Amino acid sequence: MPIPTRSFAHVRLTVTDIDRSRAFYDDVFGLPVAFEVPADADDATREQLAFLYGGVIYALGDQLLGLRPVSTDSFDEDRTGLDHVSFAVDSRADLDAAAAMLDERGIAHGGVKDIGAGAILEFRDPDGIALELFARAG
Repeated sequence: MPIPTRSFAHVRLTVTDIDRSRAFYDDVFGLPVAFEVPADADDATREQLAFLYGGVIYALGDQLLGLRPVSTDSFDEDRTGLDHVSFAVDSRADLDAAAAMLDERGIAHGGVKDIGAGAILEFRDPDGIALELFARAG
């Protein structure tokens, strides 16, 4: 019998520079922080939150998106592991607005592409991790 899952709980991306990555994800997505070690945390709190590795976990609807700053190499979607992360948006208009926002910030991206089941907008984070916005057709 298969394991009865209902959704992803979280995705955590390994990054090289947490300050650079946080600035990017804060600016592009503006997600609320769910977990991080407070600057004034005592030793017990730091130990309890050691699983963050000095990173951050954002709230994304009912799921979580984390940044773990321990990487020493570069992203390659052709290696075993992560290919890309796709974020759902409500409409094609949201994709067009996102493309304009990325342009304003000087963030390179592909154009909005119709893929039949919907449309996508592809771009990369500061570590080259492939990101995508997806709007279902209809």
